Amino acid sequence: MNIRKAEERDFDAVKEITQETIAEVYPKYYPEGAVVFFANHHSDENIKRDIEAGNVYLLVTEDGALAGTVTVSENEIDRLFVMPSYQHKGYGRALLDFAEEEIFKTHEVICIDASLPAKKIYLLRGYKETGYNIIDTGYGDYLCFDKMEKRA
Repeated sequence: MNIRKAEERDFDAVKEITQETIAEVYPKYYPEGAVVFFANHHSDENIKRDIEAGNVYLLVTEDGALAGTVTVSENEIDRLFVMPSYQHKGYGRALLDFAEEEIFKTHEVICIDASLPAKKIYLLRGYKETGYNIIDTGYGDYLCFDKMEKRA
């Protein structure tokens, strides 16, 4: 397994990992309007901007498959997704370990917006809740998530 910086040529892979994970996992936790809002939030424009800024990383499996992605911007972790077919193999843990290590090189605190599917993972890794957000999706549903922090 290898984690490397995403390049412009990797846009389609980052988009596929992100959107496929949202489509398969998030309907188990959120109503349809929140899933649509979440998918739109991780738009082509936002993914391209983050790749151009050098903030996006890809996890490459031993067989060369692009299985996961994470975005690290300043002291924030964003867009941490592992393809559903590669989940429960330690790849998410590896991406989170990598992102935390990168951030702690220059910051004392990591910030993350934790979706319902990931909240338990972050709590087990020492993150603390610092806030709770409810967003009206505009689709008749609400998206709820926690603000969390971890200190070095």
